[in-house]
Amino acid sequence: MPRYVTADSLVILSALDPVATAVGARWGTPPATGFQVDGAPVRRLNASTLLLRRPGPHVRDESLDRRLPRELRAARPTVVFVSIHRSEQQVECLTVHPLGNFGASAEIGGRPFSVVPTDPMRMAAALRGLAEGGPASGLRASYEATHHGPYLELPAFFAEIGFGTKPGPSPAAVDLLAAVVADLRPEPTDVVALAVGGGHYAPHFTDLAVRRRWAFGHLVSRHALPGLTAEVARAAWAATPGSTGLVYARAQDAELPALRGLGPRRRDQDAPERSPGTTGDAGRPAFGT
Repeated sequence: MPRYVTADSLVILSALDPVATAVGARWGTPPATGFQVDGAPVRRLNASTLLLRRPGPHVRDESLDRRLPRELRAARPTVVFVSIHRSEQQVECLTVHPLGNFGASAEIGGRPFSVVPTDPMRMAAALRGLAEGGPASGLRASYEATHHGPYLELPAFFAEIGFGTKPGPSPAAVDLLAAVVADLRPEPTDVVALAVGGGHYAPHFTDLAVRRRWAFGHLVSRHALPGLTAEVARAAWAATPGSTGLVYARAQDAELPALRGLGPRRRDQDAPERSPGTTGDAGRPAFGT
């Protein structure tokens, strides 16, 4: 048994998830590290990325991090759940989103009024990779607002493919997602912030992250704002490490009492632009508000 382990991220693949299964097939069977979780080997995908296959659904894998070997927990990798994206509108898309529940409902996993630590820079790296490669698969990439579980104490986010009514994800989308999550390289010049307001698919914040050096941790949709408590707002701020302030989708959202005293209001232009021509129109989602 190894006495130590190094990893920046730990990718989780659910055997019940068609996107996770397809991505896992691209990777085959990487070498085992010697660590196990519930009898399943933790595998080394590359120098910075580990891989763990799980038998159950992602959203019900509560406190998965507590099941990890002590040495792996101590390395504090970011947990990346590769997943199908489901929506009532059968949206075909590529998405990334943080974990947690701002309100009393925890119907899709997690805990009520609880959020999970984020990794804003790696999540932004995933979004940009999907946005820049998405046109080849015919899909747009976007953030989603924070929603659903599972609850973890390690930083985590979901990376998803939505394929709507089609029988499965396209090979091009699977190849893209597999390449992106295996090579998450944070940009040290990114400016981290908490995102407030806007629709569930966060087009404004997606555009800022793709075209500028913004990296958002938790994203609080406009739908969640009326019930947001000061305690949960403080938790979302604390779970966005390195945050320099709050970016609002509209000016009136800044007046919400629950957000007072969290941090300074930042302007869209407070983060530098990214290199011209890196994304074309790939970062502009065709859905959401």
